[in-house]
Amino acid sequence: MKELIQKLRKYEIRIRKAITTQMQGDFHSVFKGTGLEFDDVRAYQYGDDVRSIDWNVSAKGHGTFVKTYREEKEQSVFLMLDVSASQTIGTGAQQKIDVGKEICGVLALSAARQQSQIGIICISDKKEKYIKPAKGIEQAYTIVKALHELQPVSTRTSLSSGIKLTLDIIKRRSIILLISDFIDVEYEKELAMLAKRHDLIVIQLLDVREQKLPNLGIVPVLDKETGRTIWLNTAGEEFKKRYFTQYAENQKKVSRICQKYQANYLAIQTNEDYVPQLVNLFRLRNKSSKKSA
Repeated sequence: MKELIQKLRKYEIRIRKAITTQMQGDFHSVFKGTGLEFDDVRAYQYGDDVRSIDWNVSAKGHGTFVKTYREEKEQSVFLMLDVSASQTIGTGAQQKIDVGKEICGVLALSAARQQSQIGIICISDKKEKYIKPAKGIEQAYTIVKALHELQPVSTRTSLSSGIKLTLDIIKRRSIILLISDFIDVEYEKELAMLAKRHDLIVIQLLDVREQKLPNLGIVPVLDKETGRTIWLNTAGEEFKKRYFTQYAENQKKVSRICQKYQANYLAIQTNEDYVPQLVNLFRLRNKSSKKSA
């Protein structure tokens, strides 16, 4: 556990140093908020957007009032990690689940040092672990320890159920990081809802073993999520074509949803150094938030 914390701290320092250098000293926060939160109401003035009228207050009969908002100062960060069995695929010592846990640990430490509230939910086809958002470095250590000790109960995946749980838990607009391989179906509606309600960052975990199938002939393959063994002809051209088409379409589907609803998207391979990719992601987020300010 001590070695893991030290490793995550090194990653965090690398991220912060790299972003600071690339932003030429103008970097203030990895998790820079872009949202607004309700502040107060005031009397309606000519030219105000009618969509900002607070009808509940106006209905009291003392005039027409509009809602006013202020920029969020205290940013809340919430991590969503898919811990289903498909995440246990990997090249070498690093499985997708290991990379996902490391990324969550790095981001938890970074959020804690910036005085942001940080929480996490681990999902399969059910809630595997939930830690309520809170501030402080102890909260980050609690998250890291929980991830280190986590042994999922279920092997199955249901992203739609996990996203619904998160939408029920997190009411206030937050930065949400969803980390998964997205090997699932019928989650598009819920993902779109998450992107519309929150500042969403999607990290899709990929592995080269899923992208290169060796010609082994007809072999038994264990489906880790169902526990069933099925026989596949890995040398068959029709099978390969169908598999690779489905794999590519799955990645494009996630990317399209993110683009449509202005969520950040990042694909990370298990055999690659993810720190430079996270650096670039947060650098771009920082630039875009400055442009919109």
